[in-house]
Amino acid sequence: MVSLLLVLIYICFISLGLPDSLLGSAWPVLHAEIDVPMSFAGFVSMTIFLGTILSSLFSNKLLVRFGAGKVTAVSTALTAAGLLGFSISSHFWMLILFAVPYGLGAGAIDAILNNYVALHYKAQHMSWLHCMWGVGAAISPYIMSFALINLNRWNYGYLIVSIIQAALSVVIFISLPLWKRAACVNCPGENGAADTDNTDEAPVSLSFKEIFAIKGAFSCFLLFFCYCALELTTSLWASSYLVRRWDFSPEKAAAFASMFYLGITFGRFINGFLAMRLSDRILIRLGLAIVSLGIIMLFVPFASTFALAGFVVIGLGCAPIYPCIIHMTPSVFGEKNSQAMIGVQMAFAYVGFLTMPPLFGLIADNISIALLPVFQVVFLVLMFIMHELVYRQRSN
Repeated sequence: MVSLLLVLIYICFISLGLPDSLLGSAWPVLHAEIDVPMSFAGFVSMTIFLGTILSSLFSNKLLVRFGAGKVTAVSTALTAAGLLGFSISSHFWMLILFAVPYGLGAGAIDAILNNYVALHYKAQHMSWLHCMWGVGAAISPYIMSFALINLNRWNYGYLIVSIIQAALSVVIFISLPLWKRAACVNCPGENGAADTDNTDEAPVSLSFKEIFAIKGAFSCFLLFFCYCALELTTSLWASSYLVRRWDFSPEKAAAFASMFYLGITFGRFINGFLAMRLSDRILIRLGLAIVSLGIIMLFVPFASTFALAGFVVIGLGCAPIYPCIIHMTPSVFGEKNSQAMIGVQMAFAYVGFLTMPPLFGLIADNISIALLPVFQVVFLVLMFIMHELVYRQRSN
């Protein structure tokens, strides 16, 4: 039963990644059809992010009251409803309206499933889980492309993904007995879900004041914020950096910049095997060291090849950091606190996604895009400090 449930969770994470690339894929056609400027995609994306932040913050209270299975099922249904709304939208205000349930559903799924896997499965599954998100995010542009080319409508791309999400929601509702019966049978310990002293502790509903009062919590939240700021800033500005810093053509730059996420996806696949032997703490340190190497390659002034390779290396280094921070949470902070902690971690992640890439955009416009590696170094150093502080504060 546990194996069947794990397969279902993997499918849930593929579905979580499916909508993430739809907006960007559809927007060149969509914005012209509803007659709004190209830049208005940012308002839709911001609304989605605000919904994910809100639902992440309250995921702990939802888990305590309803359980992981019910929250995941309802949240998946919410995303399906939001995507269905996108498919029938003919005005910009409709996109903003339906972005709300999509964001609320996506944030809750992300926080709940990350915590569930951190509690009940070995470390390698957390890395492979996030690999599955990459699979979903990679598939969705092809779904939108199929809709645009074969069905002549962007709406059908959203409709197809909405139907997939609705069907998955039904499957999750049917599988609710599995969620109740599943137990942590996957060898807890250094590479498992949690320390044996903390196993089988029931989650508790904590106020935000109580969460931030936990030793090491704020350092952990800042660690997550810095990681997500570095990841999305790199992803968003890599292509422009190659064009403006190294005079690549936009087409060639886009192709090479996409290798950053290929590095992350491949790295998480490999990290799953490394997690069988190494602890989360060691893997995070290893990831930070590899990111450092990649950023150093961006500083090389005389060869664009180093910049191209640097983005791939940064992606490989990023691969273990996100899943290992989540997976270490029950072990470091205790099972009963893990959902509260992970919910706030997700909120800090989305704040990093929401704020730091635009901030670097201002730096690039007003100073120079060549400062991208300097911007990355700031967050890399903060990540290293926060990571070490978490363990030091928890040991005192």
